[in-house]
Amino acid sequence: MKINDPAVLAEVEAAFAAYEAALTGNDVATLDAIFRKAPETLRYGVAENLYGHDEIAAFRSARSPVGLERTLERTVITTYGDTAATANTMFRRDSMVGKVGRQSQTWVKFAEGWRIVSAHVSIIPE
Repeated sequence: MKINDPAVLAEVEAAFAAYEAALTGNDVATLDAIFRKAPETLRYGVAENLYGHDEIAAFRSARSPVGLERTLERTVITTYGDTAATANTMFRRDSMVGKVGRQSQTWVKFAEGWRIVSAHVSIIPE
């Protein structure tokens, strides 16, 4: 299995960038499309545990669009073969003084493209 094949890595980096743009721009339709539409998809958030695409989509549609901008740090994307990848990053928001956020995602390539199947977001003191 090849780790970080340049072509595959470029695909996942583009998918991750599309996710980030959708997240900070509150593009709910794109966010819904990026998470795999399946009951097995999950997202553990700062204050919520979401099981299945329907719960994730409901959370996204109810979330406030205010203060979503953030700065990423130490983003690490790793591909495993040509159908699996992880993306991990730290982030900061102006509204989170003295804190740092952490985000991890598992991406899998399906016929419809790269999709997030698992995500975790947490915030800790610096």
